[in-house]
Amino acid sequence: MKQYYIGVDLGGTNIKVSVFTSDFRLLGENRTPTQVEHGSDHVLSRIYENITALLDELHLDTSDIRCMGIGVPGILDIPNGISRFSPNFPKWKEVPIAAWMENHLHIPVFIDNDARVNLYGEWRFGAGKNRKNVLMITLGTGLGGAAVVDGRVIYGATGSAGEIGHINMYREGRECRCGSSGCLGRYVSALGILRTFREKVESGAESVVCDWVQGDLSKVTAAMLSDAYDAGDATAIETMKETGELLGYGLCAVFSLYNPEIIIVGGGMSNTGDRLLQYTRAILEKHALRIPYAACTIVTAVLGDSAGMLGAAVYAKEKMDELEPEPDLSEVLSFR
Repeated sequence: MKQYYIGVDLGGTNIKVSVFTSDFRLLGENRTPTQVEHGSDHVLSRIYENITALLDELHLDTSDIRCMGIGVPGILDIPNGISRFSPNFPKWKEVPIAAWMENHLHIPVFIDNDARVNLYGEWRFGAGKNRKNVLMITLGTGLGGAAVVDGRVIYGATGSAGEIGHINMYREGRECRCGSSGCLGRYVSALGILRTFREKVESGAESVVCDWVQGDLSKVTAAMLSDAYDAGDATAIETMKETGELLGYGLCAVFSLYNPEIIIVGGGMSNTGDRLLQYTRAILEKHALRIPYAACTIVTAVLGDSAGMLGAAVYAKEKMDELEPEPDLSEVLSFR
């Protein structure tokens, strides 16, 4: 009997794969660098290789898997399983992810936006459990968003609802691969905050981080900025403050639209915690509508960076249940 589910979180930095039981107990997981610079075929092959390696490790076969869900950043053609565009993935356009995986694994495959599968995980099992109005933002290589409104995950006409990373914050700002410039995600993300830090150093600011990397700014990480912040480094503090405040202004733009009761901050960069979010809250307290904001809390994801894998598996099961619904036993019992 097929009773296991695979959840994949495809990120700009890492591919994360997990296998779950039918009640979403974790059996095993693995993680590997995405290597997006090598293009879509290479990335798809890496996903496949990691799935088969994990199944071998768990002594399972694809015949044991009911279906698989994959969280993919960017704009998707969800019904057809195609990744149309991803701003942090070069050489990536109109990639038929679901068909490629189905041809290689011979199991049903469903894709959704990476922020949305994180939302599914936190909504079903994490910080958003039993809530009806949830806004999820993912701070990773880029910035993603997804929302539950009145108990339903919203998608929009093209499945792009919640793409807060592409809110225009500056008329002429940093270029974005979406074709615009000044997008929020070009500033509030791992790539964005590191660029802000580098720009400050290149403009003459001093930081202990420069000593840590011996002047090679390409080696600076978001974790280093957190450590420097804790050490009282002025440039790191200024970088966190600017980034946190900009996130606050961006959330003001969507806060009134979604009217959430909880905002969940996930993704790898959420580990910065209140180093970043204290400035975000300060902006919201000053600029967001008072009554709705008073009814809302901002928290970090309780499932950490595992939310996307769990949520992808949950999402896949729900899609599979729509195609193959559970039998209605009441009709059988009525004949007894």
